[in-house]
Amino acid sequence: MRFIFAWGIASLISACASTTPTPGPTSAPVIELRPCQLAAPDSTGRVKAECGTLTVFENRAAGSGRTIDLRVAVLKALSRNPAPDPLFFLTGGPGQAATESYVQLSGAFDKINQTRDIVLVDQRGTGQSHPLRCPAPGDDFASSDSDEQLKAFLEDCLKELDADPRLYTTSIAMDDLDQVRAALGYDKINLYGVSYGTRAALTYLRQYPQHVRTVILDGVVPSDIALGLGVAPDAQRALDLIFDRCAADSACHTAFPKLKEEFDALSASLAVQPVRVSLTHPVTGEPTELTLTHATFAGSVRLLSYSPETVALLPLLIHKAQAEGDLRLFAAQALMVTEQLTQSISNGMDYSVICAEDAPFITTEAAAHSNAGTYLGDQETGNLQKICAVWPRGDIPADFKQPVTSDVPVLLLSGEADPVTPPSNADRAAQTLSHSLHLVAPGQGHNVVARGCLPGIAAAFVESSSTQRLATDCVKDIQPMPFFISFSGPQP
Repeated sequence: MRFIFAWGIASLISACASTTPTPGPTSAPVIELRPCQLAAPDSTGRVKAECGTLTVFENRAAGSGRTIDLRVAVLKALSRNPAPDPLFFLTGGPGQAATESYVQLSGAFDKINQTRDIVLVDQRGTGQSHPLRCPAPGDDFASSDSDEQLKAFLEDCLKELDADPRLYTTSIAMDDLDQVRAALGYDKINLYGVSYGTRAALTYLRQYPQHVRTVILDGVVPSDIALGLGVAPDAQRALDLIFDRCAADSACHTAFPKLKEEFDALSASLAVQPVRVSLTHPVTGEPTELTLTHATFAGSVRLLSYSPETVALLPLLIHKAQAEGDLRLFAAQALMVTEQLTQSISNGMDYSVICAEDAPFITTEAAAHSNAGTYLGDQETGNLQKICAVWPRGDIPADFKQPVTSDVPVLLLSGEADPVTPPSNADRAAQTLSHSLHLVAPGQGHNVVARGCLPGIAAAFVESSSTQRLATDCVKDIQPMPFFISFSGPQP
């Protein structure tokens, strides 16, 4: 069910406190900022910032009715003479909150934050910006194939939401973002977008080109593709690269000489008969049971393919499960990745975006062709079709699915083995971005800005506002984490 796949008058704005009036035709809203701490969903980190809210109309076109508060956080530049153009961080999902997901990536932006403010806005429907959250179903429901249960679940969620889900699309959210920009007193801004955040950044670039100085797109979602259609083949491509890398690695190949065959056998057996697994919960330590279905297995493999750290465990987990019959270790990893996802995603906002911007552009025939021969099959596109048959569909601009054409400097980043936004996505987007540069990190998965020398390249790009003369030779030296041969770790 979980379809996956992370704002005015400049002369009056300062770091001092001010009021936050309800926006209206004659008022110029400003944002009161107060010291705060940002936390990741799993509470593993903290970042000091200044936080505030900006009140906007849910229905921006009407300019009346229900209002929502957008949570805004600013990490002030450390320099006494900061550059006037901040970096706005746009996160993925759809459905993640910028003020949460930034915490885990903050180190990658330390150099940029030396001279520039970093601005985080929880996109409408996420985080503390009027989140659209449906309660997570239990394990028994998640493993059910009942279309009636899914329909009832979605209808119950819609009844509980104090919101019009049709008004939580990307283009409306980027109007919010520009209102925040103006309220904070910035003219030109730099954009960093990761995953779905790259779609948001490209949308903002289309709608407000006069305010964009540079753009970094990390794990690119081109405007003219439909999220969902590439899920299965992109995941299969990444898994094939993982298997190929294991086969080429003497230690991995020696330990797991039949890795692909074991994966295929495990996948086939779970498709016939799900397995109830009893295990110790990897976080709480409590006795736990999980029904490992083919859908749970395949979805977890896809999520474990996102990061080189979890990819390093995959061959060992597959071997333990199939060759040794011990499914507990894989089930524990599946629990962790799915629970982390559930904690970080406002699923109602996810549905609002996907059902308006992607589902209408996916035909049954195209999905069948795309999914053929993949380990995921049609489970993602099938879930998407079922969800969007119930979820209200918002409107999108006539040109929303057209490529974004711009001469603004754009740095595109990809992981070679990204299971959701492969390098070909960035190549596609670059065709209409005349001043762009695409860098591919060898062996890496999704979201690579923190890898190797890329934080320095990103900082140099923003500082120079140019893709020319960047020192990029170091990218070829980025390497994935070596495979675990046992739970003691990789071979020395």
